[in-house]
Formats: sequence, structure tokens, C-alpha cells
Amino acid sequence: MKTAVRHVKKEKPLNLKHYINWFEIPAYSFERAVGFYSHIYGIKMDSTEANGYSMAFFPAKGGIGGAVVVGEGCVPNTTGPLLYLNGGKDLNVVLSKVEEAGGRVIMAKTLINEAVGHFALFMDTEGNRLALHSKA
Repeated sequence: MKTAVRHVKKEKPLNLKHYINWFEIPAYSFERAVGFYSHIYGIKMDSTEANGYSMAFFPAKGGIGGAVVVGEGCVPNTTGPLLYLNGGKDLNVVLSKVEEAGGRVIMAKTLINEAVGHFALFMDTEGNRLALHSKA
């Protein structure tokens, strides 16, 4: 079977600074998920409820923001896109709090290479597979 080749007019690249504007981490239990992320990051998450959704926001100071979300269609999973959360200067600080907050470390801090830094994988209390990244 032949595959049709589309001739697409070449357009200028968007040259975006970031390719992520916002992220949402789905949860089953709002209180449990907010407690987990508040604990591992040592933060207070402001929350709101609207249109059948509960959201707790990661504090973002001019950077990319996100939230924990509970509501219709917000289903935690281990097989979707992998979100890399900021691990700060040394991701072990955050990673060391994952299990005491009810999550599970899947892969310990691992060197990618000297230029890129390190990553680690974990499961949150809701069953989401996520990663942490840090330069050191």
C-alpha cells in the first residue's frame, strides 16, 4: 500500500523559549495528592474548586506553573507522557521525601551525562509515574 506524501509549505519555526506552558497531575484523592507534593517540596499549595474540578497550584514565580487536579477525566497513569519535575540543586533532597510521603522510588538518582545532569523516577500516591531532574 502506498502512503500519500503531503507537500507542506515550509513555515518559519516558532522558536519558543519553552514548550511547556502548564501541567496538570491527575489525582484520585485531592487531599492525599496535595499532601504528597506539599511534603516532598516543602510548599503550601493554594487550591480552588470550579466546574466540578479541584485544583491545587504549585507556586510558580514567573516560571512554568502547574497543578494537582481531581475531576472528571483526570485519571492517574503509569504509561502516559513522562513529566520531569524540577529537583532543585540536588534532586536527592526531594527524592528522599517520596517514600515517607507515601510514594515509591522507581529509579534512584542516575547520571544522564555531565552536561545534562541527573534524573530519578518515582510513583506518587495516586499512581502517576513522574521524574525529577537536577543538574547536580
